[in-house]
Amino acid sequence: MRLLHRASPWRDLFAADALPDPARLPSLVAPLRDALKSLGPHPSLAAAHRWQAELVEALDRLDLPAWRIGQLISDHNDWLYRRAIDLSLNEMQGQGWGAPPAAWCVLTLGSAARHESLLGTDQDNAMIIADYPDNRHTEIDGFFQALGERFTARLDEAGIPLCSGHVMARWPMWRKRLSEWTEQLTIWTAERRVKRVQQANILLDFFPVHGEAALAEALADRIAGLMPRAPLFLDEMTALLDELPVALDRFGRLAGSREGAPHERAVNLKHQGVLPLVNAVRLLALRHGVRPPDTRARLTALVMKEVLSAVRAQALTSALERLQGLLLDEQRTNLQEGRPVDGWVDVARLGEDQRLLLRHDLQQIRSLVRLARGRSSG
Repeated sequence: MRLLHRASPWRDLFAADALPDPARLPSLVAPLRDALKSLGPHPSLAAAHRWQAELVEALDRLDLPAWRIGQLISDHNDWLYRRAIDLSLNEMQGQGWGAPPAAWCVLTLGSAARHESLLGTDQDNAMIIADYPDNRHTEIDGFFQALGERFTARLDEAGIPLCSGHVMARWPMWRKRLSEWTEQLTIWTAERRVKRVQQANILLDFFPVHGEAALAEALADRIAGLMPRAPLFLDEMTALLDELPVALDRFGRLAGSREGAPHERAVNLKHQGVLPLVNAVRLLALRHGVRPPDTRARLTALVMKEVLSAVRAQALTSALERLQGLLLDEQRTNLQEGRPVDGWVDVARLGEDQRLLLRHDLQQIRSLVRLARGRSSG
């Protein structure tokens, strides 16, 4: 397994405030250049979000693997976040709110933070505000509540729906001072309570999408300090691995949950493939002080800490990449056929070799979950 990390130039595509100028792109990437031309230099948020399907087609024509396309979808969503936040700040400035009264940082959470999003994602976000005196709470929190309401509404209007579980910076639960986040996490990690572990799990994958990244780094430091003192919390996180079993029966055959399935051939590879892998890797990462939020980097770091062998980590990385490929292919088909974009895959569409490889990958993930349970019990 190659452990040396080199930043990809693809990750610079949506790093700037302005979209890439297609005139500056070489003919070698003509599909991407043409897609950017069709979008135009100053699209609305809604137009930019709708364009993601065209972006995916262009990147596929350039033979980028699904995991890299997922990174670039996530990077583009980051761009949409930054744009929505800047538009909201400008609007507030025009309405007399003035400049932000304290340092702040908006976080994306979950797959967006891991930069593993595919199509059809919704909002999961939070906000850290630098500590300020209690007697200024109404003034300062009122500003950031208004900001949270505005940028999440803009994203919703653009096509990134509001989180049905209310995990957004517009709500006080997910908008706190740094010291309050530390106190909240201390409470969440102090006991073995399912709801608290579930809430903490949402926050533990985060990425600073806009604002002062130093606040996010400080929060990561606080989490790293809490975890060695939270054995009951980690034990409950271990128990929760059983809530999302991989899509295999006890004989190792493909067999997913039927709840919510669009048809009898469907298997939810997001809930019964990707998420068991992500959750097990996160648990091992927390146990062993691994800091990166994305699954691929966590697997590499776990090899460096001798928690996983390089062979196992490479097999799991390949499994994740193939699952992302199956999900993205199904999502593109759903878009073409006018069906919802979700985590279900029609296994009847797969060839025999694909089904065999899928079973192999799910067995690798099941083995990892067992390893994570064993490591946590010790």
